[in-house]
Amino acid sequence: MSSSQGPQSPKGPESPKSPNSPGGKAASPEPNPAPPAIVALSAEESREAGILPGAHWTEQPIEQVDDDGASTIGSVASTTASLTSSIFEYRTVHGRTYHGDIGNAESWEPNDQRHVDSMDIMHHTFMLSLGDKLFLSPLEKQKIHKVLDIGTGTGIWAIDFADEFPNAEVIGTDVSPIQPFWIPPNVKFELDDCNREWTWNEDSFDFIHLRLLIGVVSDWSNVFRNAFRCARPGGYVESLVTSTYFHSDDGTVKKGSALEQWHNIFWEGGKKLGRTFRVIEDDLQKKAMEEAGFVDITVNDIKIPVGTWPEDKRLAEIGLWWKMAAESDLEGYLNYLCNVLLGWTSQETAAYCAHVKKEWADTNIHSYFWLRVVYGRKP
Repeated sequence: MSSSQGPQSPKGPESPKSPNSPGGKAASPEPNPAPPAIVALSAEESREAGILPGAHWTEQPIEQVDDDGASTIGSVASTTASLTSSIFEYRTVHGRTYHGDIGNAESWEPNDQRHVDSMDIMHHTFMLSLGDKLFLSPLEKQKIHKVLDIGTGTGIWAIDFADEFPNAEVIGTDVSPIQPFWIPPNVKFELDDCNREWTWNEDSFDFIHLRLLIGVVSDWSNVFRNAFRCARPGGYVESLVTSTYFHSDDGTVKKGSALEQWHNIFWEGGKKLGRTFRVIEDDLQKKAMEEAGFVDITVNDIKIPVGTWPEDKRLAEIGLWWKMAAESDLEGYLNYLCNVLLGWTSQETAAYCAHVKKEWADTNIHSYFWLRVVYGRKP
């Protein structure tokens, strides 16, 4: 299921170098740019990007689809300020809450309870996809004393890692204070925006973990420069991302379908945000790690089905969990991008979500995407 880059590695249908990556460099914009003024795409811009209008989805007939996600498997301040009550101020977009302003951060994912629950399901799904592992780096347990989890989200990865490595201090950072209060004694959470300059001392961490920062990082080279500086010699840095492009080897993901449109929405949304979703397509992790000075860089590409269509039982289980994780808050993953960046109404976004669910439920549609884990060592 996992392999180094080779003939089956994802390249996307069209993978030109990012306009922000001249000469194949991984740099995007300059470090810490001011947040761009958000202006929804015009109808002409949407057409040029290959995005069907939101009204298209409300006009297409569709059977009613249960939106609770459970049906998928039956029942199944300062940069590193500690969390304070003043930080619990959320902005609201179309009825969903998002984090308040921390540095230049602006999240496209909600931080309300429904999305928190979805992220916890997603954590289990990531572990299944990695062969029931929290990481792929070749860590030696006796050498792991201090760990940093960038973009910790609900904190569940940091908590699980701390349980597995009880002698290590684990720090999780995020722009939203949605982590639990009851945590292992060797875990702490801090509020931080990874796009700003990191304030930890040089050679501080034995392992730095970054998971699913697509649409979050404004400059991948800057992030990995910071990670290189803060990692101890011999320490590892690992980054996991997913592609937003749905493939099918047999052509069952049709042009104009909801799944075929998915990557257009995210890629164009990333342009508007100034934080790309084309991390795999533009090979940003490996390029940025090479630029920063890491060695022994390893790339693992994992093919992820969505739904129960694979004949292989293990892959079908993984596909089932990915489907459930996404469907548990599908509108949460799309709300900001569709409503704010594309100018869709909430009804149009909901209609699009219904079509996505219908296609995921169709076992004749053999959709999959790529997950990539890249890790490297500081010499």
